[in-house]
Amino acid sequence: MDHLSTRDVIAADLTDWRKLAQRLHARYRVADATAGAALVTDAVAVASASALADHLEVTLGPQLVDLRVGTDLGADGVRLTGDDVTLARAVSDAAARHAAVAVPEEVTQVEMGLDTADRSRVSRFWAVVLTGTAEAAIGDSVFDPTTRVPAVWFQETEPHAPPRQRWHPDVWVAPEVAEQRIADAVEAGGTVVDDSQAPSFTVLADADGNRVCVCTCLDRS
Repeated sequence: MDHLSTRDVIAADLTDWRKLAQRLHARYRVADATAGAALVTDAVAVASASALADHLEVTLGPQLVDLRVGTDLGADGVRLTGDDVTLARAVSDAAARHAAVAVPEEVTQVEMGLDTADRSRVSRFWAVVLTGTAEAAIGDSVFDPTTRVPAVWFQETEPHAPPRQRWHPDVWVAPEVAEQRIADAVEAGGTVVDDSQAPSFTVLADADGNRVCVCTCLDRS
């Protein structure tokens, strides 16, 4: 199965969709929950007709429909393929039929990064605590197969004694809103700790020094 690079995904020009950490994400505004349910029904039917129903995840709110598309490869994690791009286009067509309004600048994904000098000592613990099974520890991360909780990945660091901040959130946003998100965070009292890896990620800190990374898919493989 051929996996698409981030460059491939961007070149596909999926107007309604943005690649965040692993999957393609889209958000649509709808008139009400009934309209949203109709869109969800149509999107699932489209995915099922292409035998791609297991590539689609949906969250329905009163006036919002959030959709995620990706190929779950089990122990190899989630990747994007040509099928996922095709499905995303088909779902966009369905959304147009329902007069749903795409707001790709609002898509967000949160991951948690835990500093550790030895992920093998802690990964199974966090997998069980967060998902109920040690099988959710995949590579250097913990992925909940039901997407109930954010993914956790383990940041390699030198051995050290507490106290020191060891958790930090990774907040994935659409590339076009990252700069403004960072500026607004600084205006709200934060500081930029390190932007040497931007636009891939920028490290911010709150007034107490607690850090968070604002991430995009840009400059990634």
